[in-house]
Amino acid sequence: MADSSTATTGSPDAQRIQQWLDEHRITEVECIIPDMAGQARGKIVPRHKYNPAVGLRLPEAVLAMTVTGDYPEKDFTSVADPDMLLRPDPNTLRPVPWAKEPTAQIIHDCFTFDGRAVDLSPRNVLRRVLRLYADEGWKPVVAPEMEFYLVQVEADEDIPLKPPVGRTKRTEAGMQSFSMDAINEYDDIFDVMYDWCEAEGIQLDTLIHEMGTAQMEINLDHGDPLPLADQVFLFKRTIREVAIRHQMYATFMAKPMQGQPGSAMHIHQSVVGIDGGANIFSRADGEPSEAFFHYIGGLQTYLPAATAFFAPYVNSYRRLSRFTSAPINLSWGFDNRTCGLRVPHSGPQDRRVENRLAGVDVNPYLAIAASLACGYLGMKQGIKPGEPLTGSAYEQPHQLPRHLDDAVEKLMACAPLVDLFGEHFIQTYSAIKETEYREYFDVISPWERRFLLLHV
Repeated sequence: MADSSTATTGSPDAQRIQQWLDEHRITEVECIIPDMAGQARGKIVPRHKYNPAVGLRLPEAVLAMTVTGDYPEKDFTSVADPDMLLRPDPNTLRPVPWAKEPTAQIIHDCFTFDGRAVDLSPRNVLRRVLRLYADEGWKPVVAPEMEFYLVQVEADEDIPLKPPVGRTKRTEAGMQSFSMDAINEYDDIFDVMYDWCEAEGIQLDTLIHEMGTAQMEINLDHGDPLPLADQVFLFKRTIREVAIRHQMYATFMAKPMQGQPGSAMHIHQSVVGIDGGANIFSRADGEPSEAFFHYIGGLQTYLPAATAFFAPYVNSYRRLSRFTSAPINLSWGFDNRTCGLRVPHSGPQDRRVENRLAGVDVNPYLAIAASLACGYLGMKQGIKPGEPLTGSAYEQPHQLPRHLDDAVEKLMACAPLVDLFGEHFIQTYSAIKETEYREYFDVISPWERRFLLLHV
């Protein structure tokens, strides 16, 4: 990945961006950054006013907002509310396929005006973890799998979501796991999705129908963590736009509908040597290495404290329940989908661990960074995992936080993770999550009115 900080006056990066904008006759540029929720924030700039050698500015406070647009009571940014300097990463330059006029989108990185990376930027957090790997001569490889639902458009938030009507003018009957006909119900949506993703360089692998009604799963090709996080970030924006144009919503809530399975973002991960590219999870004889077991041991040890990154909202914890294809603990096993940590069948070079904890509602930069951080700590500390499980992990005890406030407490109390991510970032992230939890707790639900209003 090129360092976007080199995009100074006359730099090759700036010239490369200008040339691309000219070749594609771009009239507007969407200058975006991912915030803590993984939403796109930024500015739309007329092409003739956009100078990639200079970048642009945005208040640092946008990185401290809750998902509702509020802020924690304690301000962890400067009281002066300063600007950040946004510098474009030329490797993220893409068209906006749905725009009426020729429009580009480019992800920017956040810096202070004295050149330091802003530590609240999720993209910078992932880079920070990747540097730890590079210092050891390692290079992580990841492959995200994203589940999401298509639902009917419903403007009233108090009305439960419903599956959409497909091309047969009917909604799905029951759960249609892996059904080709059920996917074909939404061919118009997926045809546009593939075309737009190809235009944006989003490397889609397979599309399947998942367990839930109108629940789909998209897999991305494996590769470097930062470009893959970028692709997840951009894919969410893209499929939402496709769905809206077909009179539907695409939702990445972890548990959008009662009685239906939740939606996950499983993260397959392995580590190769920078020199030679050999998978360090395998020995020369093809058997699992100590690094492989230590990586799993790190995940088992630190994922409970990192749960706030994998289940970042109150809704996220509705997904983590027994017998719903979601983990309740961090047992590990070979090709065992009841486990939070699954090792798929593979050859020595493809040996990997699948982290099944993350919901699809995560910020992809933070979730990938947290998973890699836990594995890194395991390898550095030589942590041995438990024995692999051959039975059902759903019969094992619950090992994960049950609520967002519990998860935040565990995160703040975990010194190795605080040290790795930085105290300022952990304090800010935790304060954001605590504020979101308080906002949720103020809302009285229909269940409470139905069963408590006249019965207690």
